[in-house]
Amino acid sequence: MSRLRIGYLAVECARVIAWCALLVFSPLVRADICKYVDRDGNMHYTNVPPEKGWKKLSCGVGGNSPSPARSSDRSAPSPAGFPRVDASTQKGRDDLRRQVLSEELSTEEKLLVEARTAYGDGAPPPLPSEQSSAEKYAERIAKLRQAVALHERNVEALKKELSGIK
Repeated sequence: MSRLRIGYLAVECARVIAWCALLVFSPLVRADICKYVDRDGNMHYTNVPPEKGWKKLSCGVGGNSPSPARSSDRSAPSPAGFPRVDASTQKGRDDLRRQVLSEELSTEEKLLVEARTAYGDGAPPPLPSEQSSAEKYAERIAKLRQAVALHERNVEALKKELSGIK
């Protein structure tokens, strides 16, 4: 073997070893970024523990600790004079919401059926303008696939929303 070939192989081996090391040690290099408010009310984002007196708002990618708004909503009572809704009014609002969401769900399900029909299991017949251009056909297939996925997500979201109504 020539020296040039041996040198090339050595560089490639070093590159493979470096990638393997990166893959092995990358999970160990993770750090949570936390959100804090200092004594003066200024926001700080850091992965280092802050000075004393700072209030921790959230930490981690998804925010492992609850946000102050959520925790205070559950524990703090409503202020004096805060308008209250009686049970029958709330039931009427929930019924109206359920009706609107049901209509939206019905519409989305119809649109999903239409999108699936147009998609034709991924093999609709090409249009006359697409018979000479495979790219145009592939673009249309991709758009049809996206439309099906969009309507599936919408139907799923509406069903989830409807299941949460009392």
